[in-house]
Amino acid sequence: MKQLVQTLKNGKIQMIEVPEPIITDGMILVKNQFSLISPGTEGTTVSTARKTLIGKAIERPQQVKQVMEILKQQGPVQTYRTAKQKLDAYSPLGYSSAGRVVDVASDIKGFSVDDLVACGGGGYAHHADIVTIPYNLCVKLPQDVDLKKAAYNTMGAIALQGVRQADLQVGETCVVIGLGLIGQLTALILNASGIKVVGIDINLRMIEIAREHCVDSCFKSDEPGLVQKIEQTTGGIGADAVIITAASKSLDPINLAGKLARKKGKIIVVGDVPTGFDREDYYKKELELKMSCSYGPGRYDINYEEKGIDYPVGYVRWTEKRNMEAFQELIHSKRINIDFLTTHIFDIEDAPKAYDLILRKEEPYLGILLRYSDQEVDQKKKIIISDKSPSGKVSISFIGVGDYANNYLLPNIPKNKDVVLKGVMDSVGSKARRAAEKYGFEFCTHEEDEILKNEEINTIFIATQHNSHADYVIKALKAGKNVWVEKPLCIKESELEKIKEVCDSFLDRSDRPALSVGFNRRFSPLTEIIKKHFSDGPMAMTYRINAGDIAHDSWIQDRELGGGRIIGEVCHFVDYLTFLNGSLPDFVFASSMPNENNTDDTITINMKFKNGSVGTISYFSNGAKSLFKEYVEIYKTGITGVLKDFKELEIYSDRKTYKKRMLVQDKGQKKMIEAFVDGIREGAPPPIEFEDIYAATLATFKIIESIHKRKVISINNSAS
Repeated sequence: MKQLVQTLKNGKIQMIEVPEPIITDGMILVKNQFSLISPGTEGTTVSTARKTLIGKAIERPQQVKQVMEILKQQGPVQTYRTAKQKLDAYSPLGYSSAGRVVDVASDIKGFSVDDLVACGGGGYAHHADIVTIPYNLCVKLPQDVDLKKAAYNTMGAIALQGVRQADLQVGETCVVIGLGLIGQLTALILNASGIKVVGIDINLRMIEIAREHCVDSCFKSDEPGLVQKIEQTTGGIGADAVIITAASKSLDPINLAGKLARKKGKIIVVGDVPTGFDREDYYKKELELKMSCSYGPGRYDINYEEKGIDYPVGYVRWTEKRNMEAFQELIHSKRINIDFLTTHIFDIEDAPKAYDLILRKEEPYLGILLRYSDQEVDQKKKIIISDKSPSGKVSISFIGVGDYANNYLLPNIPKNKDVVLKGVMDSVGSKARRAAEKYGFEFCTHEEDEILKNEEINTIFIATQHNSHADYVIKALKAGKNVWVEKPLCIKESELEKIKEVCDSFLDRSDRPALSVGFNRRFSPLTEIIKKHFSDGPMAMTYRINAGDIAHDSWIQDRELGGGRIIGEVCHFVDYLTFLNGSLPDFVFASSMPNENNTDDTITINMKFKNGSVGTISYFSNGAKSLFKEYVEIYKTGITGVLKDFKELEIYSDRKTYKKRMLVQDKGQKKMIEAFVDGIREGAPPPIEFEDIYAATLATFKIIESIHKRKVISINNSAS
């Protein structure tokens, strides 16, 4: 199937062939008939991508700051790699479409194959032949619907949510500043609601269109005496509400809104404008400033958008899905007529011309639709990137190629004649294709069987979302594949026991597949030096992590998706202390600092190991960002080691002090990958024993148990 993407490096827009999407729980598979280009959002995205690196930096200062942080911590090589990965990636475009259902997940109710639907959502309703849409971002339509109009779904919901925020009564007056696509839709909805609408824009063409179709009066924003004219239009009262749908870096829209609104009026910000307004008008009139969040309640909520958990209508009357449904009803009932909004329709193959039209502004445009063929889509399970099929002792495939895989795993795969790169699988087809092209894989796919059942593949790297790790590990091991999985190994204790059962079934077999987890810190060059100075045996250790805050609604904090930070991240540090002292954890006691979200990410953990060693892990999310992240101290019979952020090491003893400083931080990712691959190539055991992996993973579950029960918990480390 075809998908429209752009490359951030140069802004190039192209149609690429990507693997057929797969249907997963909570999802609906839709063949697009039309999709709508957002001239504002998508135009800005493409325009920024076509600027020079300096121009991109000016447009995105926050990302520049992030790059500088990476440079400070990890050095120029990793910074270059991270930046290049972002610039080279294929970025899908589009977030509003309409089409016909071609498949439905087994847990979905109310949708069937051949239903007509309208779709929304960044990350879902792309410009592509076929899209996968979550239940709460998909609206069922009547069979006689005009799909060209239905494709305005997302834009209509955005406009409708802005109108709802204004909370106007019949007969009141609303000024709409910015008469682009969202502004025109806003005016239409207001008009249909019995509201007197005044439009304002800087573009005479948009003003003319609005006057003809959707406003009672309209003015140019720099028109002399504008404030007085609005007062006359409103009978000397002023606007009951002002909805700003413009996009601008100027303060003019927000300040103009303050002048036009009546006393105690409302200002609703829908467009991308700064809000550092002049105080006088807002203060004297006691104006109410409200932000309108995209399509409505549910937006950016994982539980709503990804898990399909709805808000009770008695408490949240208008969610983003219900906004979409209401907008579609306004169209179908002919209460609003949006025919005039569509100024251009391009076949999907000609989509780059549509973006050229937006950027060059050589002719007027408003709504630009992309049209898809009615013919059946060529849905390939895999896309061949290279027709070369070399053989090697280590034949590698990847499941999941997100940022971590691209920045730390794929670049570190050894370039060796015995190492062959076969397939890439990712839920995002454009990511899978780009990784396959960039690193020289033979094919890319959406279908796991193309990886798991391929007899030419003997090694699989798993770098997907945490909740899928266990399932892929078990399937890959049962298929006889060597497995490297990014931490955590799993997010439930029951999953850990299932993995152990599978590993135990291979104990007496000579062809036992290797299993390793991404506990990279034990492979750091500074860790190697520590192990040379500190022999195994009783020692006291402390590990302080200035982890930084992660929003409570992030998928990482979600118990079902990411497992939370103890399972997802603290496993690293348990493994590191286990490796340093050379024995497994025996007991654990942990306590957390309470917070309103119960995230358990500011914690202290005390551990006792089987050889008598003790360790403390202090994992803090509430520290200053300016403080370096990781600090380790080791004490053992007259010798002390101090490790700072895997860049500096000091070892103190009665005889002398040893100091080592690295030019850049090295947490061992490269050597970890090399050790795993070399072990397979040479027929050696995996670099981390399974009982260490089992113990570190089990310990994280016991840490959580200790926090909740407020007592010392024994760790049963029997992994064999």
